[in-house]
Amino acid sequence: MSKKEEKKTNVHEVEIKIEKEEWTKAIDAAWKKTQKKVTVDGFRKGKVPRNVYEKKFGKGELYLEAANSLVETAYAKAMDESKLLPVVSPAVDIKELDDDKVVFTFKIITKPEVTVKKYKGLNVKPEKVKVTKEEIEHQIGHLLEDYTELVTKEGKVENGDVAIIDFEGFKDGVAFDGGKGENYSLEIGSNTFIPGFEEQVIGMKPEEEKEIKVVFPEDYGVETLKGAPAVFKVKLHEIKQKQARELDEEFFEDLGMEGVDSKEKLEKEIEKEIKAQKEMDNENKYVDTLLEEVAKNVEVDIPQEMVDEETDRLLKRFEQQMAMQGISLDIYYQFTQSSEKDLREQLDKEAYNNVLYRLMLEEIMNLEKIEVSEEEADKEADKLSKEYKMDKDEFLKQFGGIEMIQYDLEMRKVVELLKEANK
Repeated sequence: MSKKEEKKTNVHEVEIKIEKEEWTKAIDAAWKKTQKKVTVDGFRKGKVPRNVYEKKFGKGELYLEAANSLVETAYAKAMDESKLLPVVSPAVDIKELDDDKVVFTFKIITKPEVTVKKYKGLNVKPEKVKVTKEEIEHQIGHLLEDYTELVTKEGKVENGDVAIIDFEGFKDGVAFDGGKGENYSLEIGSNTFIPGFEEQVIGMKPEEEKEIKVVFPEDYGVETLKGAPAVFKVKLHEIKQKQARELDEEFFEDLGMEGVDSKEKLEKEIEKEIKAQKEMDNENKYVDTLLEEVAKNVEVDIPQEMVDEETDRLLKRFEQQMAMQGISLDIYYQFTQSSEKDLREQLDKEAYNNVLYRLMLEEIMNLEKIEVSEEEADKEADKLSKEYKMDKDEFLKQFGGIEMIQYDLEMRKVVELLKEANK
């Protein structure tokens, strides 16, 4: 093995050569796998002699198959011999490939050198939390709106009513995907449908049928419908009207908040809730500001590969969040008229900061000699598994093991130290 370091001291090239019997065995195994699927005129499938195959197709594909089967073995050797600790998955190239050997080159990136010039006495303080009477009244207004009852009304649809409709959309006389609904509750004036649709529902009576003509917006998410005229066949079943609620006994019973049976008690409960939310938001904002200030005093050359890997993680998380709302990334890109490249660019700054803060906190942890014992981590695992109502072993498996619990606690301890040191 030979090792060559590039200009950056945390970027290493490690060469691993596999030859002789190990290489021969890999080629033989690759041939057995290839022979099963190769077809040559004059021979049954799976019965082609190796010399015939090599004469017709050459040795290149066979040797590549053998080399690919050895990548993990070669990487394990590179790690064992170099004693390096990579911070991202290494890039691998095949440097040489012939009858006698395969030579792999692994680009291994280790943790970059981090210098934190100052992280104490930065005088960063959290903002004070205050709850105003207007905020309380606003929240109560939302509650009254949430508990608004819909009652059936006679007559015609008016702005603000909820129309229960069946609809089906047609373009050039042909029904299009996603343009049909039954017993759909449409709030008139909510502007949730195509421009011009809701206005034409106004004035309809129950059981009335009507054709509504609209034009899809030029920026509509479905390419085939952009700017296209369409006709919706609509049938109105029922009209519902919002019935305002009052702060009375019936409302408090529906609300179901323990001990709340008057406006005064509701105001106190709402004030507590708003304050708790503000304190949590304020704490998150304070920590973000604190980390930003400390980061101004950090010197580090972050490899792009670390940022890219973190961007991959954020992209995966975003995809999962969209999936929970029933939206795929393809549909998201259609609706936002964007691409994966655009989304990655949006996530890039967050990814860079995540890596920067992680490296910064790890360096402060080392400077302050902060440690978390397995016993502390085990207690935390007990506590968290109970909070999530999960079996402890299953929780640890999903969280990444006791080592990740330890790491998480260490990072939290560093943040607490920064808060105390910068008041």
